[in-house]
Amino acid sequence: MERGIKANLVLIRIIFVLLLTAAAARMQPFALPALAAGAVGGLLGLAAIGVEMRARLLSGPQLLGAVCGISGGSLLGLVFVWALREHLHGGFLPIMIPLVAAYLGLSLGMAKAGLWQPDGRIGAAGESSGKLLDSSVLIDGRIADIAESGFLEGTFLVPEFILRELQMVADSADSIRRNRGRRGLDIVQRLQKTPRVNLELISDDAADVREVDLKLVEVAKRRKAKIVTNDFNLNKVAQVHGVEVLNINELANVLKPVVLPGESMRVFILKEGKEYNQGVAYLDDGTMVVVDNAKRLISKTIDVTVTSVLQTTAGKMIFGKYDERGHGAPGSVSVSPAKESVAG
Repeated sequence: MERGIKANLVLIRIIFVLLLTAAAARMQPFALPALAAGAVGGLLGLAAIGVEMRARLLSGPQLLGAVCGISGGSLLGLVFVWALREHLHGGFLPIMIPLVAAYLGLSLGMAKAGLWQPDGRIGAAGESSGKLLDSSVLIDGRIADIAESGFLEGTFLVPEFILRELQMVADSADSIRRNRGRRGLDIVQRLQKTPRVNLELISDDAADVREVDLKLVEVAKRRKAKIVTNDFNLNKVAQVHGVEVLNINELANVLKPVVLPGESMRVFILKEGKEYNQGVAYLDDGTMVVVDNAKRLISKTIDVTVTSVLQTTAGKMIFGKYDERGHGAPGSVSVSPAKESVAG
């Protein structure tokens, strides 16, 4: 369907240029020869199409600022020409003054587009206006649970080029990629049906940028929006461009159970560790627990005492030792062990 719309739009543009060329050649403005007048008409048509294509890339506030700016500038220029009508006797200035004023209004209107909010209210420049979702966070799916819980407010924005990327993944010949793409599309539908969520599909794009991540960053900069992702590379690229990022993985790490040295927990020893006489267990959230003196206790559930906690970029690691007494100390915390099937 999208290809058919694009094909029809290209046909309309071609017809528009041909009609403008024929009309200019027929009317011969400025006493130009028919051939030269037709060429001028064709160039004007191409220029109009160029303006139209660039206007499609503008966000709502930018488009509103551009329209208000060019309208106000043109009107001010015409008023100026009318006020000086006795001193302007035709020629170059009566034409150029409104054009220059329209250009200045257009430039200033677009530059100050950040003052306008999507709902039409005037606000502080730079105020955030939505959260952009990338393909990785949609495929991951946890964003739907977070949104349903009410911890994230505001408007969620999904650009059409992100939907196209998900569609390409869903159409992949590889079954794993195909399932990932379909899951991403299912999460979009789930967010649309969630009462607490305001999800908008936007047509914003950056035609001069090929990389999807850079497109997302450019759209976020135009809309003064935040990017919601769990992609480490996109996180870094967005930070370089000054775009605020909400990383789902960072949120998950922050919400992992807090354990302190000296506390006890019950874990299932799944496998042997890298160091001598170590055993390895996993918590329900995937946190690795390295236990000293537990190599001989593989496939058993035991009580361990936490000795230290290490926070890394990949997450949290807990180090402990086997509690020979076989039970937790008084006042210990209880942390459920991971099932063997999950860790395996």
